[in-house]
Amino acid sequence: MKTNSRALVTLISVFFFWGFVAAGNDILIPVFKAKLDLSQSQSMMIAWVFYIGYTAGSIIYLLISALLKKDVLHAIGYKKGISFGLVVSALGTLLFYPAAEYVSFGLTLAGLFIVALGFSLQQTAANTLAVIIGDPADGNKRLSLAGGVNNIGTTIAPLIINYAIFGSSSGVDAAAIEISSVKIPYLALGVLFVIAAVVFYVSRIPEQRAETEEPGTAVSGKKAWNYTQLLLGMPAIFLYVGVEVSTAANLPEFMKHELGYSEGDVAPFVALFWGSLMIGRWTAAADAFSLSSMARKILGLVLPFAAFGLFIVANLIAGKDVSMFMWYPLVIVVLIVANLISRGNAARQLLLYSGLGIAALLLGMFSPDPYISVFAFISVGLFCSTLWPCIFTLAIAGLGKAANQGSSFLVMMIMGGGWISLMQGVLASENFLGIRYSYVMGIICFAYLAFYAVSVKRILQKQGVKL
Repeated sequence: MKTNSRALVTLISVFFFWGFVAAGNDILIPVFKAKLDLSQSQSMMIAWVFYIGYTAGSIIYLLISALLKKDVLHAIGYKKGISFGLVVSALGTLLFYPAAEYVSFGLTLAGLFIVALGFSLQQTAANTLAVIIGDPADGNKRLSLAGGVNNIGTTIAPLIINYAIFGSSSGVDAAAIEISSVKIPYLALGVLFVIAAVVFYVSRIPEQRAETEEPGTAVSGKKAWNYTQLLLGMPAIFLYVGVEVSTAANLPEFMKHELGYSEGDVAPFVALFWGSLMIGRWTAAADAFSLSSMARKILGLVLPFAAFGLFIVANLIAGKDVSMFMWYPLVIVVLIVANLISRGNAARQLLLYSGLGIAALLLGMFSPDPYISVFAFISVGLFCSTLWPCIFTLAIAGLGKAANQGSSFLVMMIMGGGWISLMQGVLASENFLGIRYSYVMGIICFAYLAFYAVSVKRILQKQGVKL
């Protein structure tokens, strides 16, 4: 089955916005913590509210579908759904103006919540569409390609927002800055949301999924919740997003506690975490191109270092010292080897990367050198990089016409980014485990993902679904 390349290129542009806002939150967290004298668990409310917005959006989607007695995206089409979601997100960014003017934590949370409501509809449409516009067996590769674009946003967002808030100076404490500077990047982002909505509305993205069942679909006529791969995939998405978001969100606090870093100096490290997801997704995306086997292998070696180069260039432009990061390509080699071993198989890659994620967290928790710990935690981004496309592809495999509904259930589970971050924030208290050992939350998350990788392979085999 040939991929609709033009539709794919248009589609993946929206992935950039999701990444920009999600990574930007990691800079907002220490700023509001300092300005409003919040505890670490209270500051995690930023991540919690943002990701709960995804859940609320998915519930609204399912309720409207129930009232219409027809799937929303079947009724309005994919491109209209994405366009409407972008407009909703644009409305959310408007609240950043009064939030910054009045230093209102509540308005900031409300703005992020509305942005996430729009993202929820976008995610439901875009992720499913990325899988079905070509061979479903290669859906995880197209999602990795789209995720690579997402992580361009996650890589540059901490740097742009950090510059907008702190300027070019280093060593600036968050308590010394004017929080009104927060409004500028988010208002600009709102304008981009509106422009993107117009572009999508006039694009040639397919209007709706075909009503016929696809080849290799499991038993037809079922609702999405009747499929075990989806039911087990929902907590997998919850925990995957949780470990990804909480690892990054707690990194500034770890560096402040263990190394004495100020809030203004952690941005390059946060950017490298999200850049690591870009590196991993660009590595896996090499197989999504219609090239010879040898060309794809070469691309799989070149793209990860090109992605790392993009991170370096972005930091140099921002005036950051990059000397500390120049050995990181050695860790990237580990990722490349793991990618070659997985051979693009979603279940195998999920199992292997989950194991590597556990190893990285254990190294970070128990290393006597705090800098090794920092980079170990950052490398978790490499091993989280392709887990979303792997889980998403496995969870909706064989769902046929129930795929949109299944996608909405999965998007609902993005709330794990908020809940796991909040739980780790509680564990990070000195009254509990402390910031270093709070990363045990991530180990628990990866352990379930490894279980899902083994289980879903057997489930799909029994259903006759080939991946």
